[in-house]
Amino acid sequence: MNATTTRGSLLAALACVLVGGSFTANSLLGDYPYAGGQFLRYGLAFLLLLPLAGPGAATRLRALGAGRWLRLALLAAVGMVGFNLAVLAAERTAEPAVPGVFVGCAPVVVAVVVPLLEGRRPQRIVLYGALFVAVGAFTVQGWGRTDGAGIAFSVCALVGEVGFAVLAVPVLRPLGPRLLSTVVCGIAAAESALAGVLADGSGWLRRPDAVEAGALLWQAVVVTVVGFVCWYMGMQRIGAERATLFSGLIPVAAACTAPLVGTGSYGAAQAVGSALVFAGVAVGSGATRPFARGRRPAAERQTAPERSLEKL
Repeated sequence: MNATTTRGSLLAALACVLVGGSFTANSLLGDYPYAGGQFLRYGLAFLLLLPLAGPGAATRLRALGAGRWLRLALLAAVGMVGFNLAVLAAERTAEPAVPGVFVGCAPVVVAVVVPLLEGRRPQRIVLYGALFVAVGAFTVQGWGRTDGAGIAFSVCALVGEVGFAVLAVPVLRPLGPRLLSTVVCGIAAAESALAGVLADGSGWLRRPDAVEAGALLWQAVVVTVVGFVCWYMGMQRIGAERATLFSGLIPVAAACTAPLVGTGSYGAAQAVGSALVFAGVAVGSGATRPFARGRRPAAERQTAPERSLEKL
């Protein structure tokens, strides 16, 4: 791996570890209105990201066409607000491991979908790594009680996780990681407020207690501001296929942090699953094999999906 892909891998890994911690924070927000919590999280993140959007932000935004603005709205609705709603809805009739297992399959889906959108065959090494990651995620979480609704919402969560990566590809280059994170957080906050008013009326927002405020601050400042920027910076360097491999670290991080708040334990199964995830990431990202002399680095090869998806 060269310096660019190494930095991209580390950024993607850090982002997914932070997101894994957000699953633990979600367990502390069970009694808080869903839409109100999402509004506070993304609204605060938007305000914090706004000064970091970079020079020429307004010019870059004006250059976006209607199609890209629609894509940004869809990214926020599917990959952010919809993803979190699907996870919470699934956990009403299914144990948390069930949506976690489906989300753990995201690397496999992205490893197939991105090449197909580009008109090429999936890279076998990335697909093999993604399969290792999916099996590792399943081993970490196991399988729990569920019903048809739980499975259906878990599938929706998988769609949201895939959409968070794939939908961002055509807008990542013109906006950059910081401005992209800023815009989608602002849109997600507006969508959450609208959903809250329509679904819950005047009860969609209330003052959080101390525990809820701490969980929301963690999600807004650490997971969203730091995590989103790191994720898109990593994806910019190594491409959506390889970056999504690191989403296997989400259940690993969740399993490691759950004991801290008394919502889970870390045992032999979690250790074995973590090892499988690490192996899959190492294989799929190319960390286990040096680049052949004279070949272009992965970061350059990964720009092809961006060029093709940009036309969609």
